Amino acid sequence: MRCPFCKGEDTRVVDSRDADGGASVRRRRECLNCAERFTTFEKAELSLPQILKSDQCREAFDEAKLRAGMMRALEKRPVEADQVEAAVHRIRHKLSASGEREVPSSQLGDWVMEELQELDEVAYVRFASVYRRFQDLDAFTEELERLRAKSGADD
Repeated sequence: MRCPFCKGEDTRVVDSRDADGGASVRRRRECLNCAERFTTFEKAELSLPQILKSDQCREAFDEAKLRAGMMRALEKRPVEADQVEAAVHRIRHKLSASGEREVPSSQLGDWVMEELQELDEVAYVRFASVYRRFQDLDAFTEELERLRAKSGADD
């Protein structure tokens, strides 16, 4: 591992711990040249399925794009960044656990909606209004009524 301070190639691991619930390893390192310390994270690189879009084109799963979409829906809502990261992690896990080479974008959108519904109902409605392409106020009202009925059943 190259030192980010002096670019020296000799470093030693001072401490290792699990991070992200065991999904990665956090290592505290020390440069043997300049004695500076820094932290690295190691994560297994898994191949994720391609996302099959509605126009039948395929694209690689983009975690940053997923996170950005969720953050847009969650803008100015009282949701912790750790909760968003956990939701992204669960969606990524569902993708890798699917065992498929391709996953329809509609399935990915449904998973995002499930996670947003658990995190924040306002963010869920924001995302749903774009994802389901509400055409009028009636479609929006129907979704709100469905959400209210589900919330009432959970109590």
